[in-house]
Amino acid sequence: MSFVKIKILAISGSTRQNSSNFKFLKYISEYIKPQFEVEIFEGLTNIPHFNPDLDTEHPPEDVVSFRNKIAHADGVLICTPEYVFSLPGSLKNALEWCVSTTLFSHKKTGLITASASGEMGHEQLLLIMKTLEANFNATTQLLIQGVRGKINEEGKITNEETVVALQNFVNNFENQFLS
Repeated sequence: MSFVKIKILAISGSTRQNSSNFKFLKYISEYIKPQFEVEIFEGLTNIPHFNPDLDTEHPPEDVVSFRNKIAHADGVLICTPEYVFSLPGSLKNALEWCVSTTLFSHKKTGLITASASGEMGHEQLLLIMKTLEANFNATTQLLIQGVRGKINEEGKITNEETVVALQNFVNNFENQFLS
């Protein structure tokens, strides 16, 4: 008996290779139940700067590819740092390419901000995703502060409270699809 896997597009807001945010997404993709298939999007740096003049019937190829990945995913998971009390420009730019679409409308979404502080960046992420009409709630969002002291170079989470918070987050995210 076969079943169709639930497809999740995971987006790291950090463009740094092997960032803490990427490591959290890897952890989640390994911890998530077998009925989920997680694809970690690694093309954030390829998306051109948002330009409304190019947001036409035929936008740039990398934008089309990004939008198609969102459209074909059953859900989206974003894990981002905070840069200068805001979202990283590359993530905000990618999300701006989605404003003229309904790609995120009612799309089941999980949101994590993992940073030194992260409060303001997390607020902005929630506001942007609410504007895009993404489907998330208090149990499918998570702020991880002091991230550098909670995960090591190998991607092992070294803080027990963070492990528990992530497990709760993943369970709540999965339950959106399984209930």
